[in-house]
Parts: sequence; C-alpha cells; structure tokens
Amino acid sequence: MDIPEEELEERFVRSSGAGGQHVNKVSSAVQLRWNVESSQIDAGIKRRFYKRWANRITANGDIIVEASAHRSQHRNRQAARARLHKMLLKALETEKPRVPTRPSQGAVKKRLKDKKIRSETKARRGRVSRDVD
Repeated sequence: MDIPEEELEERFVRSSGAGGQHVNKVSSAVQLRWNVESSQIDAGIKRRFYKRWANRITANGDIIVEASAHRSQHRNRQAARARLHKMLLKALETEKPRVPTRPSQGAVKKRLKDKKIRSETKARRGRVSRDVD
C-alpha cells in the first residue's frame, strides 16, 4: 500500500542540535506532510490509520513525519518516507484477540492456602488483655 506522490508535501528545514557549520547553513532535515482526510486511499484504511495514529494527526487531518538523522537531504527524504510507510503498515496490522487463560488447580490451591495462613496470622493479632491482680 503506497501513498500517491502528489498527496505528499515536503518541507526542508535546518536540523537542530550540535553539528557545527554544516548544520547552520544547510536545510537537510525533512518534514513530510500528508493529509489523511483528503487522501485518495481506501476509507477503511483511513479509518484504521486514524484509530492507530490519532494522537499524531493534527486538527486539519495532517500527519507530519520529521527526519533529521542523516547529513544528506536525500537520505532524510528516504527516511521520512520509509517512516510514513511503516506507520501505514502498522495501522493495517490486526491485533490478535486475547486468549483468556485460567490459573492451574495447583496455583489456586496454593493461593487459598497462603491466604488462609495470612488470615490466621492476622486473626491472632489484637488487643492483649491484662489481668491485674
């Protein structure tokens, strides 16, 4: 599943952090923007993408992926696109239903025995009556 090229918007910005002169003069970081709402992809895929990445989607329906790990603008572009593709694949994955499990009979017996011992220990506590003669 690929996103049509015309739906992607790239912006190149300067990377933050240390790096000397190279960082200060070259816009090698990439901000890849994709509007999920107006996309031509299948409505079911959009719904699953929204459900999975709701916290990353802006108010106007954009998802923004940033990449600045590489010195090269080209490699950052590839990294941002790969990250967006991974996000799309992750949204398409289905979760396995949880298979309920039961504790073993031995585990239940041990828990009840330990509970009984603890109960008896606590029951033996209490006020000590003083017999004053």
